[in-house]
Amino acid sequence: MTGADHMTGADHKTGMDHYLDAWIARVVAEDLGSGDITSGATVPEDLSGRGIITAKATGVLAGTDVATRIFRYVSCDLHVTWHAGDGDPVSPGMYLATINGPARALLAAERTALNVLQRMSGIATLTAAFVRAIGDTEATILDTRKTAPGMRDLDKHAVRCGGGQNHRHGLWDMYLIKENHIAAAGSIHAALDGALAHRAGDARRIDPKIEIEVTSLDELDEVLEHGGADRVMLDNFAQPSAGGVDTSQLAAAVKRVAGRLETEASGNVDLTTVRPIAETGVQYISVGALTHSVTALDLSLVIRTA
Repeated sequence: MTGADHMTGADHKTGMDHYLDAWIARVVAEDLGSGDITSGATVPEDLSGRGIITAKATGVLAGTDVATRIFRYVSCDLHVTWHAGDGDPVSPGMYLATINGPARALLAAERTALNVLQRMSGIATLTAAFVRAIGDTEATILDTRKTAPGMRDLDKHAVRCGGGQNHRHGLWDMYLIKENHIAAAGSIHAALDGALAHRAGDARRIDPKIEIEVTSLDELDEVLEHGGADRVMLDNFAQPSAGGVDTSQLAAAVKRVAGRLETEASGNVDLTTVRPIAETGVQYISVGALTHSVTALDLSLVIRTA
């Protein structure tokens, strides 16, 4: 998972560990509150249990490390064994994990762990469907910043589990000049000049790319004339049509760029349109639906007591 991409090595791992520890503490507290009164009333304190997580649908698994951390946060006496890992395909009836330990702790952690696992696996499953749809083209599926607040690291990790790649993580790691920025700057040239000057004075250890959004071939010509961008986002260049999707303008834009900078298609992308979009030769296709319209993968956790 990538959260603080400006960190490297051990610093990065430490940062992610702190992030996950704090996040897990919040989400467990949200559910557990002052304690599980139902289990406290009905489950003997010394009763042991075994939980079995099973797939009930076809998909791609993601979130095993986070689920394990949740179980272990609730009780260090809960021991999790995974029979499948992140990125693995799953099908109905597959046993995915076994959790052994105190029954009360199992019940306290069950819903939070399963919620996270189902959401992340749903993202990975949809991403994998988009990756399959573009097949042997040269295009790459990207996510966006349309993630659940507080869960961006997890959402983006799930995208990678499904075979996609991550776009910028946040506002700090890539310049993405959009319509409102251009309007505020006064012109495409002024916006690109500002980004280049800002990057030149950036003392951080990263060298963020400059991407700019265009909505017409005329705007694309302005970007190409300037020459300062690393990537151009071709927004809504693919348009719905009676036959599915009209990619003629997108294909013309890719041809006009002719490899001078990276190309990204955005807008009107779904599982029925992504293949013809990819066939235009565009390098990247960003899909907000990967994380903003998640359908959880159907998983179950059944607990047996010893």
